[in-house]
Amino acid sequence: MWVFGYGSLIWNPEFPVAEQHIARAKGWHRSFCMRSIHHRGTVEAPGLVLALDADPQAVCDGVAFRVTPGAEAATLQALRDRELISSAYLERWLPVDLADGRQVSALVFVIDPDHGQYCGGLPLETQAQIIAYAVGGRGANRDYLHATAAHLADLGIADADLEWLSARVRSL
Repeated sequence: MWVFGYGSLIWNPEFPVAEQHIARAKGWHRSFCMRSIHHRGTVEAPGLVLALDADPQAVCDGVAFRVTPGAEAATLQALRDRELISSAYLERWLPVDLADGRQVSALVFVIDPDHGQYCGGLPLETQAQIIAYAVGGRGANRDYLHATAAHLADLGIADADLEWLSARVRSL
């Protein structure tokens, strides 16, 4: 079983990993397009979390994790409990290209553009203002942003929007 991480799963998978590789999902764009009312914000003051938003021209680079054999069922349940907390994500199995040339089918959580928490297209400055101050059950929204941006950079994965957001939120 493979899982594709593009946000916090990169630095906090919370499941046993047998193997991991830089990977690419085609037709998807990493974006702060989901209002977070649980993990990084509240109903009264939503934060923003990353999701994959469909875009036929885009690619998203992240990390594919192969779950340790025997841990698949527990991992699937744990990921559903974590990611489907408000049903704004859709669970999908998508083809993902690994950096070593293989293609695998990976579990991926993508945004439901019809869900009330979807907020695609927010200007970067608006995103920065929200992320700088929101706090939820898993902590400050800015910590989520900074950890994701730092881990992407450590892996050599460029994401200009996240780099800009991280610098702007630090200045706020």
